[in-house]
Amino acid sequence: MSINNGTYFPPASLDELIEKFPTPSVAKTVRLIDYLDEGVPGPEHFTIGEGPVPTLTPDGDGDILIQVVAMSADPYLRVGIKPGGGKNPGDAMNGFVSGFVLASNSEKWIPGDFVGASTDFTNIQVLTKAAQAKTAIWKLTGFLDAEHLSYGVGILGMPGSTAYGGLIDVLKPNKGETLFVSAACGAVGGLVGQIAKTQYNCKVVGSCGGDEKGAIILDKFKFDHHVDYKKCDDEAALAAALKVAAPDGIDMYFENVGGMHFQVAMSALRPKGRIAICGCIANYNNASASADGQQTSPVFNHINIGAMIYSAQRIEGFMCRPWLSGQKGNFLSDMAKWLHEGAFAVPEETHFQGIENWAAGFQSLFTGANKGKVVIMV
Repeated sequence: MSINNGTYFPPASLDELIEKFPTPSVAKTVRLIDYLDEGVPGPEHFTIGEGPVPTLTPDGDGDILIQVVAMSADPYLRVGIKPGGGKNPGDAMNGFVSGFVLASNSEKWIPGDFVGASTDFTNIQVLTKAAQAKTAIWKLTGFLDAEHLSYGVGILGMPGSTAYGGLIDVLKPNKGETLFVSAACGAVGGLVGQIAKTQYNCKVVGSCGGDEKGAIILDKFKFDHHVDYKKCDDEAALAAALKVAAPDGIDMYFENVGGMHFQVAMSALRPKGRIAICGCIANYNNASASADGQQTSPVFNHINIGAMIYSAQRIEGFMCRPWLSGQKGNFLSDMAKWLHEGAFAVPEETHFQGIENWAAGFQSLFTGANKGKVVIMV
């Protein structure tokens, strides 16, 4: 767990926050109706459970009561609703949220503090001291204002820390190197490319689908090249498009997609090249079980490990928590500073209004209906 003190915005008044975000009269939670092994998840797979609004108890030393303002919808959650993925029918969905503290029994938090956390998708809830010790939770007070609490699940949350840690500490860029980013218009990819451009003077090639998203990464994010994977029918076509953008190959690849993107990046990777893997959305909706219920083998990418010996290449998977929790790096302070200075453009956010529309927001991740970060404004 990490508690940080920001300096860019004054602390918020709890009364002003409650006026802007009225306290819910009912606690609402997103719950899974049933497993979905294959295909695109939709609103029919989730329901909203209701219950009484919780309160703090006098003996709950260290507990805090939080009101959630923004909920995230992220591709990795798709794996959890497959059979054996960790969720069971009726379970609460959980992930990254941001909001503010309504009441506190903790010396570390005061009412009105902005908070980011990984917890249940419930609009008002108690985070016990024990729960705080087991999950990611970070103080956003001073780093943003009430108008931009969505940043707590975006640029100042999981996507931002994934981009930050994956680029800076996993890929370890050198000035002037060439970086290839998949899902380049997404919440993570858009930040990765911009940090590489502004902080390391890298040449950045981004893959995303369609002219509209291509214009965003070129004109708004200032990437050097756009590869439109939707115009590539197969691996050979994608490889040819990347070859045009990076004729001498690439030094780094930031993987969000998997599938043919990984194969093409691997074939273009130069000696001492590095690949950082944080997602493989291309496979998330594929079946994990056969018709008789037996587990089937996942779709594997192919790597010539012998060639990697002599080329000194490196592939590393990672998750965001070390940077989000403050165990590594200076994510919150660095990202807030760059944001405050206008060092890069904030990636697009697609907002869905109301907790009842969480499932629609989640579905948009797999249909291409979103731009950048999907946020459900509760």
